[in-house]
Amino acid sequence: MPNYVYVGAAPYYGARKDAVTDGLYRLDTGRGRWDKLTGGLPDGVEARCLALAPGVREVIYVGTQQGPYRSADGGDSWSQLKLPGKEQLVWSILVDPGDAQTIYVGTQHTTMYRSRDGGQNWTELSPPAPNGMVRMSFPCRVIRLALDPADPRQLYAALEVGGVLHSRDGGDSWQGCNESLLEFTREPRLRSRIVSDTESEGMMDSHALEVSPAKPGTVFLANRMGLFRSGDRGAHWQEIGIGRFSPLTYARDIKASHHDPRTMYAALSLAAVSDQGSLYRSHDLGETWQRFDHDVAMTSTLMIISESAANPDRVYCATRKGQVFGTEDGGKRWREYRLPDGVEGVYALVAA
Repeated sequence: MPNYVYVGAAPYYGARKDAVTDGLYRLDTGRGRWDKLTGGLPDGVEARCLALAPGVREVIYVGTQQGPYRSADGGDSWSQLKLPGKEQLVWSILVDPGDAQTIYVGTQHTTMYRSRDGGQNWTELSPPAPNGMVRMSFPCRVIRLALDPADPRQLYAALEVGGVLHSRDGGDSWQGCNESLLEFTREPRLRSRIVSDTESEGMMDSHALEVSPAKPGTVFLANRMGLFRSGDRGAHWQEIGIGRFSPLTYARDIKASHHDPRTMYAALSLAAVSDQGSLYRSHDLGETWQRFDHDVAMTSTLMIISESAANPDRVYCATRKGQVFGTEDGGKRWREYRLPDGVEGVYALVAA
């Protein structure tokens, strides 16, 4: 199988009226060629999230405006996985790395779905809105899901704009994790209000969660105000202080390495819609960070990061306006691959 990279686009706030903001694309890195994937997908597919099945590079999932779809042939053809509820616009997909039959899907509001049989049947999970959820001009969405590899019953959900939820039983019941996050808004530098009428909006504007196998029970959070860490499963949070290492602190993504669990990656930018982005890497579980990308120019917000599970030297990332950057040699050299046809609105990326 070629070394494919998959990228998904969808509409976003701030896009030009004439911008192309949809589509699912596959890059053959060996040939440097993009293919638009359509077989079995909805017309004008809005691809907001992607996930690979653990250990099987040909099996990939995509979240669309009509629910999740699955491909068993590397993206050539797709089949729909029918969700039972009314919420079909998918924002996040998580495949349990220890059990490929267990899949979680996050949609709008706080609605989630769980399958124990590879997507044939689903259970709707509908936790109540946590304390601190902010009323915005768009519906809240479950933008990222994460579980603890040491205990997959420990499941976390990042809400945009609603903070963090935690389940101790694989999604059957949920608790909010926002009390400690809301305390940060006592500090003027961690207050932010753009759309709502509350200055806690920034701290509730969650974008990504991660749990590293190197430190079970510790949750890492990327949000509008930076990077945060909880050592007690979300009960209390500490600011990592990414501003000590980066002039850009708007955090859109955080990922742990598949190959070295103490290595982490963070996508840092100026703002949600901006002309600056940067990729940082930590080798000590977020204690210190170094700029990882170089000799390339990111001209919009960096949205998403993916390290290949098959090759630790293959790391890719993508900006909101359609720039895809990748290294195949552990960061020594970087190459830019722009999405075809002027596509922007990137939300999703996975490197096989």
